[in-house]
Amino acid sequence: MSAAKASRWFVRMLALVVLGVCLWQGWYLGWVLWWRDHDPGQTRFMAQRLAELREKNPRAELRQIWVPYARISIHLKRAVVAAEDDKFIDHEGFDWEGIQKAIEKNEKKGRIVAGGSTISQQLAKNLFLSGAKTPWRKAQEALITVWLETFWDKRRILEVYLNVVEWGEGVFGAEAAARRYFGIGAGQLSPEQAARLAVMLPAPRRFEKNPYSDYLNRRTQQIVGRMHLSSVP
Repeated sequence: MSAAKASRWFVRMLALVVLGVCLWQGWYLGWVLWWRDHDPGQTRFMAQRLAELREKNPRAELRQIWVPYARISIHLKRAVVAAEDDKFIDHEGFDWEGIQKAIEKNEKKGRIVAGGSTISQQLAKNLFLSGAKTPWRKAQEALITVWLETFWDKRRILEVYLNVVEWGEGVFGAEAAARRYFGIGAGQLSPEQAARLAVMLPAPRRFEKNPYSDYLNRRTQQIVGRMHLSSVP
């Protein structure tokens, strides 16, 4: 193959790769724009969990009931922001100070014990991505986070997050969680009930085995004491 032909072949392959990447990113962006006004059905993360459950029980189903923002307790909104992302209203998708603190804590422990992900970042991952901790996945998460913050308002981000986040084995969203743990709707949660749900979020499938452990009791009271300071949309 001559140098000229090799050069043309390389340019064509590069153009195809660029086109493929643009189409793939356009697919993500299209869903972000669609879900701005339409409620998501099953997220990528939910699909993964369902597949895992059906390996054990082919008839397994997820528990999720979508409820609009206005029907979710203000206490839960404040508790989740206090526990997961206390700068939610102010940042543009990334809490750089929180990320730096997480890095320092992980370096001190010699392993990953803390993350610096905001609610927006968590939502980007849950909607579209796998749990793989690769540089490519983190880069894609960052790009989707920028789109969410650009095309959605904070109210919509929090509404979708509270409806799709995992709260236990096969339990997704505030309504299913409120019914699972307290036998009430998401709009009826008290401050303490809301705080208890919020502190379960980092590891809901582990914490649901003992939702009244000493650790969760202490953490719940900490969040109850802080949540009145949380600003929510």
